[in-house]
Amino acid sequence: MAASDDSSRGSTSVSAAEGFPTKILPRPQVRDLPEAPAKYRKLIGPGIIAAGVGLASGEFILFPYIASQVGLVFVWAAMVGLVTQYFINLEIERYTLATGETALTGFSRYWRHWGLVFAILTYLANLWPGWATSSATLASYIFGGTPAYIAIGMLVVIGLILTLAPVVYVALERAQMLKVAAVVLLFVVGAIVAVGADAWADAPQIITRPRIPVEALGFATLLGALAFAGAGGGQNLVQANWIRDKGFGMGAYVPRLVSPITGQPEAKPSTGYVFEPTPENMSRWRGWWKFANIEQVFTFVLITFLTILFTSMLAYSTVFGREGLPNNINFIRIEGEVLAERVGSWFKYFFWIIGSFSLFAAALGIVDYTSRLAADVIKTSYAREANESKIYAGLVWGLVGVGILVLLLGFDQPIVLLVTAAVVGGFMMFIYSGLLILINRKALPEPIGVRGLRLGMLVWSILLFGTLSALTFRDQLAKLFGG
Repeated sequence: MAASDDSSRGSTSVSAAEGFPTKILPRPQVRDLPEAPAKYRKLIGPGIIAAGVGLASGEFILFPYIASQVGLVFVWAAMVGLVTQYFINLEIERYTLATGETALTGFSRYWRHWGLVFAILTYLANLWPGWATSSATLASYIFGGTPAYIAIGMLVVIGLILTLAPVVYVALERAQMLKVAAVVLLFVVGAIVAVGADAWADAPQIITRPRIPVEALGFATLLGALAFAGAGGGQNLVQANWIRDKGFGMGAYVPRLVSPITGQPEAKPSTGYVFEPTPENMSRWRGWWKFANIEQVFTFVLITFLTILFTSMLAYSTVFGREGLPNNINFIRIEGEVLAERVGSWFKYFFWIIGSFSLFAAALGIVDYTSRLAADVIKTSYAREANESKIYAGLVWGLVGVGILVLLLGFDQPIVLLVTAAVVGGFMMFIYSGLLILINRKALPEPIGVRGLRLGMLVWSILLFGTLSALTFRDQLAKLFGG
């Protein structure tokens, strides 16, 4: 979405851009920051996409699975993960609001291959189609069939949606808004008719009896739940791309990603813009920053935590303490059967249908952001004259093809696939939290750089995900060598 005012394009002023390294990428152009929104409704969207894509493994699989095995003692970790990711997301957004560049482009200014490193790690996390498999497994409870083959069909449909939609962001936003509406409906109905009074009475245990049940579940599963409480890994990084496509801040000057088949091709610049910290621009900046904070709190954080709380309560109310409960995704089948006995057979299908659609929409978002990140990296650092939309489409179908191959080879256990993805995601967050400090303190003009509490939260993120990644790695080595 390009802004109409091009009066300042090509300005020779570089004072605001002096902090940007130019050895690898050109210095950003200087332009005025677009007017901050007076009305928020039309700009709400990126936070809902983040919540919608994030309402997946952590919310429908990992946290309910933990609740089914050990009760409510680990739900507190969801809020820790969400608050941490709230600050991470805003620091990713800070750089894009101020420059129109993605955080990955900012990283690449200091070392050309940082973007490639994160693109590869994101691919490693998402090569295993755990979300599509989870969706297909729930669909098989309703319609029958083999989950692996259903998942293959879903992957093909995802590829078609993402490469035929005229503007990819618009299609993704609509799908995630529909999903969030469906999840909220499930929450309202389920809270009234499905979660028993005894379970609600035990809810204070979340605060009064918190535990870290490593012995029962292992570090990998717990890191997965914490890292995927909301978003996790590469999804946090793509928040920059989504707000840019929505036209936030300096992103208004950058064209959107479109279909190479049905959309109009646009030459997307590989570098961005920066504004002089004049009184007028700083007033606009405060407006954009306030909006970004509000949007993240009331979409990403609030929707995600309520969903984790509800799905955990639902699992706790129905299957916790049940003998012979499987330690895989089939606990959701048993959960549905218990709900049918308690509420009526209609509710188990309602539960499975919304769960399956939710996970399908998550898989749609995951294929999008994995391919979007990699396309942005290739365009910015390695092939500046290439058509980013064509690169994106090729990466989408490449990821779909690898996912199909993984399923045909028999890797179809969702819990294992999701935990594998989450461990990689947690390690990524450990690394890029430090890089966010670098780009938001060294590159941006001092009045808009990160400092104070927000700087402290990035340090906390480094310590949290670094410690958990190290403990998980040690745990896996001990299992490998029998120690």
